[in-house]
Amino acid sequence: MITVKNSLNLIVLYIYLTTCFLSVSLQAKTIEVSPQDNLQQQLDSSADGDVVFLAAGEYIGNFVIERQITLTATKAKDIAPVVINAQGKGHALLLKNSNITIENLTIINWGRDLTDQDSGIYSDQKASHIVIKNNQLQGDGFGIWLQKAERIKVLNNTIEGNAALRSVDRGNGIQLSIVKHAEIRGNTIFHTRDGLYIISSQENTIDNNTMHTLRYGVHYMYSHNNKVINNTAYNTRASYALMSSRDLLVAGNRSENSEDYGFLMNFITSSEIKNNIIKNVWTKPENKVLGRDGKGLFVYNSAYNTISGNVIDTAEIGIHLTAGSENTKVFGNSFINNRTQVKYVSNKKQEWSVDGKGNYWSNYLGWDMNNDNIGDVIFEPNDGIDNLVWQYPEMKMLMDSPAVLILRWVQRQFPVLKSPGVKDSFPLMVSPHASDLLIQSTQSRSPFSAAKTATNANDSNAVSAIVRH
Repeated sequence: MITVKNSLNLIVLYIYLTTCFLSVSLQAKTIEVSPQDNLQQQLDSSADGDVVFLAAGEYIGNFVIERQITLTATKAKDIAPVVINAQGKGHALLLKNSNITIENLTIINWGRDLTDQDSGIYSDQKASHIVIKNNQLQGDGFGIWLQKAERIKVLNNTIEGNAALRSVDRGNGIQLSIVKHAEIRGNTIFHTRDGLYIISSQENTIDNNTMHTLRYGVHYMYSHNNKVINNTAYNTRASYALMSSRDLLVAGNRSENSEDYGFLMNFITSSEIKNNIIKNVWTKPENKVLGRDGKGLFVYNSAYNTISGNVIDTAEIGIHLTAGSENTKVFGNSFINNRTQVKYVSNKKQEWSVDGKGNYWSNYLGWDMNNDNIGDVIFEPNDGIDNLVWQYPEMKMLMDSPAVLILRWVQRQFPVLKSPGVKDSFPLMVSPHASDLLIQSTQSRSPFSAAKTATNANDSNAVSAIVRH
């Protein structure tokens, strides 16, 4: 029950908060700064709520922002950019408060000491409501580093690393550590180590970012209840490296021209991986070693996940499951033109269909007598010989020998001799993604689809297989 006393307390509190807000609003002012002014002095003399407009030109130094302000380019549409030049050392902008907005700036040449976490924009305060948008960043260390923050937005920035450095010597494009309720949207990141690195961070959304020419596009560690949706990654070693996390929604993303993995899942649980497109995962000939093959989906020590509605197209291995990766629902996917569709290393059988719906396999040779678009013959992508080859790769030289052919014939005749593996009891005769793939095949290839001529031919074969079935 609300008493009169409680009501009076609420009214007093409301009046106090309103007065504080009006006080800040009335005191807030616009500060215009030119390159000839002392920018740090202007920042120090600003008050919470101020807007600091920078005129076009170069501002040299390492700047610290301790007030709750907006730092932006001047309102005039100058041809020349506003440039913050950190002269190759430290952080270009160090944020030490909440409610800070950084927008429309060009930030360059910060430090390259990764141990000191040198960054273009850096915050390790327990801050909230930080907005970083429409900036251009170029430097050696980390692009944007945010730690211990919540309710932040990083929107529509372009971050470029130094391609002349070894990948391990570069910082990540955007690094989030112990962050909650972050929105990372519309950014373009390239030539850094990883595009987006997220560790120990919860309830964040990574949406519609483009990442290329990196080690990993998105790299997750110990982060839960996050969304990774509608992103594009290409020319990477792994487009999406998801590790030691749970309750992820990874949907509508695209991976193209990765060398080792389209999606790498290591100790991922209770997550949905759906409606993603993975194309052209192939290890370069000069990097080939025994056991290093391009994998569309690599699932290691991950269980209780759902993998559905994905396209895995032209990978050396379509999907590789190992190390206890069981109790996973796999259905509605299209496995197209992969040299090895499935590599499954386990002693437990797995059914890859749900409620009478399996997956589309471009190499399925069964039939459909009742025209329900479900194959009448169970699809088993691997047999005991495949398992032997995975355990003893030197056996590959015997694959076409009479002895191996006889062993495979014996397995077919005596099913009791079959080793445990993957079975799709309801293989799809038509890819759920057939119309999309046909549309793509008639359009010019995307700028991040610079695969070799053989791959182009394989795409045509894949589309032909869809039409044939």
